[in-house]
Amino acid sequence: MSLGRKIVLALLFVFIGIQFIQPARNKSGQVLPTDITKMYNLPENVQVVLKNACYDCHSNNTNYQWYATIQPVGWWLASHIKKGKADLNFNEFGNYSKRKQQSKLKAIANSVKDKTMPLPAYALIHKNAKLSKEDKILLLNWVENLKDSLSQEN
Repeated sequence: MSLGRKIVLALLFVFIGIQFIQPARNKSGQVLPTDITKMYNLPENVQVVLKNACYDCHSNNTNYQWYATIQPVGWWLASHIKKGKADLNFNEFGNYSKRKQQSKLKAIANSVKDKTMPLPAYALIHKNAKLSKEDKILLLNWVENLKDSLSQEN
């Protein structure tokens, strides 16, 4: 057997072997009382946009696609989800201080304006996650209204 075939065969065995090492799934199946939708009155159209464009990486419940079971793609996704939840978790939003909530809302607005969220790679695969001009205006208005109401509470 040639060296090239041995290398290909070894890589194939490694690829098959890593399929058995699956990352933990980000699925709680619950809507916590600290979820932003439970803490604040979000219009239905805002909830739809957030769930389509944000919740997979910024909540405790990711809707996994078929490709998430193929390694190393699953590991890469798990890493992104972990980082996304560390930056902002809509299910834990009520646990943040009012000041941190305002900071997170400002960051949401900046991400929408800068077109950095949702991630371009995510929006490429998830067509319903792409933010239309109307979606952006809707989110920005909602963020401003919620920030204003939070600042009035202080």
